Amino acid sequence: MALNLEQKKAVVAEVTEVAAAAHSIVAAEYRGLTSGQMAALRAKARNGGVYLRVVKNTLARRALEGTNYACMNDVLTGPLLLAFSQEDPGSAARLLRDFVKTNDKLVVKAISLGETVLDGSQLKAVADLPTRDQAIAILMGVMKAPIEKFVRTVAAPHTKLVRTVAAVRDQKQAA
Repeated sequence: MALNLEQKKAVVAEVTEVAAAAHSIVAAEYRGLTSGQMAALRAKARNGGVYLRVVKNTLARRALEGTNYACMNDVLTGPLLLAFSQEDPGSAARLLRDFVKTNDKLVVKAISLGETVLDGSQLKAVADLPTRDQAIAILMGVMKAPIEKFVRTVAAPHTKLVRTVAAVRDQKQAA
């Protein structure tokens, strides 16, 4: 179905707005997928905080101009599906990685993290990026480790003294 000029402008404005707020973009070729498979992918995307859109490549190029993802313009060829991560950088990559496991017709062409374009083969590396909550937990663990070690070091002489006294007591009771 052909779009008129106003509809094209609306699509470009919508994609530009989403791209400006996105953490990453994944471009995937969807050739060969059925409408049922696409509907299932869209449903998973809605639940996972991923904006999924099939856009004509010329409109996508216009929409990505002036954003951090303008570097994707060279990759936009063929029937592509754009997945924008809205929650964390790896959410779109995780969604497509999980979908590709059961549907081999979906082929990831490129991934963009800011102004860096990665090949589709890097999907697993991007998908393995921690979520925001996981990153905070890792950071808190790293921050907590030196304090825990300090407390154990400070407490070590006291515990050693208590163990020595207990050993002497046990030795006297046995004798």
